[in-house]
Amino acid sequence: MERMVALESTVIAHGLPRPLNVQVAQQLEDLVRQKGCEPKTIAIVEGQIRVGLTLDELVQLGMRDDVMKVGVAEVAIALAKKAWAATTVSATMRIAAMNNIEVFATGGIGGVHDVQRWDVSQDLVELSRTRTIVVSAGPKSLLDLRSTIEMLETLQVTVLGYRTDRLPAFYVREVDVPVQRVDSVSEIVEIYLEKCRLNLPGSVLIFNPIPAEYEISEELLSEWDRRAKEELKRSRIEGKAVTPFLLAKLAEISNGRTVRSNIELLKNNVSLACDIVNELARRKESL
Repeated sequence: MERMVALESTVIAHGLPRPLNVQVAQQLEDLVRQKGCEPKTIAIVEGQIRVGLTLDELVQLGMRDDVMKVGVAEVAIALAKKAWAATTVSATMRIAAMNNIEVFATGGIGGVHDVQRWDVSQDLVELSRTRTIVVSAGPKSLLDLRSTIEMLETLQVTVLGYRTDRLPAFYVREVDVPVQRVDSVSEIVEIYLEKCRLNLPGSVLIFNPIPAEYEISEELLSEWDRRAKEELKRSRIEGKAVTPFLLAKLAEISNGRTVRSNIELLKNNVSLACDIVNELARRKESL
């Protein structure tokens, strides 16, 4: 099998500051190649789906001001408008699966922002539909974490904590929410292959804790989060713009510490995704 790893593009266009965003995108692709796999950064370029970007496309995606942010629901809009668009987790995994890419590395997944208002990410629905292995550092710590995990369970997503039995939450290595622990890449691959054998829908969602040296404490993050959300209320921003706004405010309040942590957790997830792809290829080639 081809050893491909899907990478999302929202982190390039909307998640990291310029020009660092383009540099990090290149670093992630280089890391995938160093581990013997082929990077496939997914985006929409002038109304065309791209599974793998040229360097020029990567740079433009990171530097243009007119790049849409699209989940599955908005992909058709971006295509019809001949737009540039960065794909979120939901759109990236759907397009990856359509192109026979079985493993996808991202930073964090979306989830439940506000259960009372039904402010819930498309990511959760897509994770219940599309059978891929998704490696992330957990739900963004700004979310309602318990409601997010409960909804993943309701939607029958197979959730696994990599070498942890507590939920990683993006910048935080673990919070007091239990998850099913696995301790090896071979376990992850075996579980995924069983889902394939039974033709069960939905993803195998791997929560991979941020490296300890880049963790930000819950207490400190909670204070930064409170200040960021106060700014959000004053701004009246809603919908898809909420997460990019909060991430930018956190970066400002933390003097760049959240950005450094974000980059390191991305590299950590990409590395694990490559290990999974290589093990999956080994298993399939031995059959």
